[in-house]
Amino acid sequence: MPHFVIEYSAPSETSPAIDFAALMEQLGQAAADTGVMKLEDIKLRSIPFETFRLNDGSQSFLHLTVSLLEGRTPQQKAALALTCRATLVSLCPDINAISVDIRDMDGHAYKKRVSGDRPLLT
Repeated sequence: MPHFVIEYSAPSETSPAIDFAALMEQLGQAAADTGVMKLEDIKLRSIPFETFRLNDGSQSFLHLTVSLLEGRTPQQKAALALTCRATLVSLCPDINAISVDIRDMDGHAYKKRVSGDRPLLT
């Protein structure tokens, strides 16, 4: 935890290809450098969209949703959003629309299991 989900326009004639291995490495490091989270806790994944419509005329997009357990201050979340956006803009200069959304997750409702965890008793 935290989770970084990158939605993006699939490569085409008008939408450039992205080196996601490099992007994820640099994005994770930049996020960790803010001090809001530890690098080893970050989980990153990407989802391409073949079909999409951007009504402003943009031909490509990249949207990052960061889901964090609640408890960070608005200032921490704003700093994280600005850092992530700046990193994405620098790594993806040919993408027309880049956005970032930081979301709080309810710590009481979020549950996970990691392989090797002991069985749940409740």
